[in-house]
Amino acid sequence: MRSYQRHNADLRPITFEPHFTQHAEGSCLIKMGATWVLTTATIEEKVPRWLEKKDEGWLTAEYAMLPRATHERVVRESMKGRPGGRTLEIQRLIGRSLRACLDFKKLGPRTIIIDCDVLQADGGTRTASINGGFVALSIAINKLLQKGTLKENPLFDTVSAISLGMKNGEILTDLDYQEDSSCDVDVNVVMLGQEQLIEIQGTGEKATFSVAQTSDMLGHATVAIAKIRQQQLAAL
Repeated sequence: MRSYQRHNADLRPITFEPHFTQHAEGSCLIKMGATWVLTTATIEEKVPRWLEKKDEGWLTAEYAMLPRATHERVVRESMKGRPGGRTLEIQRLIGRSLRACLDFKKLGPRTIIIDCDVLQADGGTRTASINGGFVALSIAINKLLQKGTLKENPLFDTVSAISLGMKNGEILTDLDYQEDSSCDVDVNVVMLGQEQLIEIQGTGEKATFSVAQTSDMLGHATVAIAKIRQQQLAAL
């Protein structure tokens, strides 16, 4: 039996707690099962140097895990002097995913920084970061609209993400750590609300997978992401 007595297509219990912190323009604590991620959105009235003459904005993301987010303590990456390869990969994914829902001309010459800090990890930290990050981003954008800083909403869709896996030929949705570490195939899917794909990450960890199986996994992802999207919108 899966965690939380789930069937193969079921999500873990998900909660979004918006406005979780006091100072950030947008914030949200997301819990997907035992994976908890604090996401914040910070707005800076400046852009990277390469965008200074283009009159448009930018979004970037940073990702980190607390030392005891995992079963055994891990050394803070700040103590190592630089982020590791996995961290860089994940924060680039978060940034790419959330940039896909923004019109940067409407955002204007400002930068949004999404910070994702994993408080507790039990699989799916990158997908949880994207889901919570979108809520934090939306809150920050709404504040700019309410202040009159923005005349038009630069957000044109939602962004949601889910992890899937395949074990012994069966598709599992929303993997916890135990499943993620033992699955034959590991897949992450990110979509807009219009069911437009932003990213598919798929790896045959212990077995290959067919085009037909990939299509089946995308079908499961589409259903799961629609449920996550409903909860994101309800949190806003």
